Amino acid sequence: MVTETTTPDTPKTPEPTPTTQKPGQPSRPVRHSGRWSGYRHLLWARILELRREPEVVFWVFIFPLLLAAGLGIAFRNKPADVTSVVVIAGDGAQKTLAMLESSADRSSSDKSSSNKSPSEKNSTIRATVLDRDAALNAFHVGKYDLAIEANSDGSYTYYYDPARPESVLSRAEIDAALQSAAGRKDAVTTSSKSSSEPGSRYIDFLIPGLLGMNLMNSGMWGVGFALVEMRQRKLLKRFVATPMRRSDFLLALTSSRLVLMVIEVGLRLGFGVLVFHMRVRGSILSVMFLGMLGAVTFGGVGLLTACRAQKIESVSGLINLVMMPMWIFSGVFFSYDKFPAMAHPFIKALPLTALNDALRATIIEGASLGSQSGRLLVLAVWGGVSFVLALRWFRWT
Repeated sequence: MVTETTTPDTPKTPEPTPTTQKPGQPSRPVRHSGRWSGYRHLLWARILELRREPEVVFWVFIFPLLLAAGLGIAFRNKPADVTSVVVIAGDGAQKTLAMLESSADRSSSDKSSSNKSPSEKNSTIRATVLDRDAALNAFHVGKYDLAIEANSDGSYTYYYDPARPESVLSRAEIDAALQSAAGRKDAVTTSSKSSSEPGSRYIDFLIPGLLGMNLMNSGMWGVGFALVEMRQRKLLKRFVATPMRRSDFLLALTSSRLVLMVIEVGLRLGFGVLVFHMRVRGSILSVMFLGMLGAVTFGGVGLLTACRAQKIESVSGLINLVMMPMWIFSGVFFSYDKFPAMAHPFIKALPLTALNDALRATIIEGASLGSQSGRLLVLAVWGGVSFVLALRWFRWT
């Protein structure tokens, strides 16, 4: 008979807990970083990568300042333009020239009696006498704003181009000058006062538009281009073998633009205030919030644009295709009110239009964030929908 012998179970020795101890130090258990550890590490890595890309500093920070300086100088407030007219040679040409000169001298004396700058005290009419063919040819090629011909019956004929605003204005100015020189009296006494305050100048309109455009460019290129570059270098494949979530990865790429946003907004506004004496009537915190929302919105649009692109050439074309309509229609360099009224609802639905309008209302008019709720909603919808779609369609490879 076989007898089974039993031995008492040997208790299992528990596995040692992982430690981060050093020789000679008491053991300490490893602390897990938690749910957002991957996001934090990737965000910090994206920020450190900027140190290896010095060209980013130029295109994100220096180039927009140079662009603002050039356009601000080109479209600075200047004295009234000189009206250049040509008088067609004939019997009444010299008399016409004398009437224009006397009217200009009288206008200059009126200006000198008021509180005007020296540049505004000069005559605003410059007249030249040429024969008929030379005068009309010079007018047609744009050398003169207006051509005048004195008729034998004492009347005048104006040659002007209705498609040229300066020609239309010159016709009205010269007609008033000749009528005044001929003895016409104004039925109503009027006076004028110059008023040029910060807020109505072109540079005040331009700086918020450049700020919005720069947030769009840095968000689209900084996120979309970086994503495709990582895919081309096979870096995304390494994340497949890690517990990195797609949402953490995409969110880290998007929110990394917030660090640059603070610098961008500060530099742009500081440049406008120091160089062009621009007034920021709204809250700086409101401007920063709009910049943050714009950076996140365009970061999401950049993710959506590049979530499936495989090559740098492909994503470059896609990004330009997305941004080109907003460059043209969203009122960066000129107001979108110049477009037909039927296009305005579509233009206002663009994210850059909403961002530019909100920035201008806050900076120039001092509007509160509550009054910009509609524009904030447009930005939030664009950013949220773009991020959700990018998360759904994104592939590591």
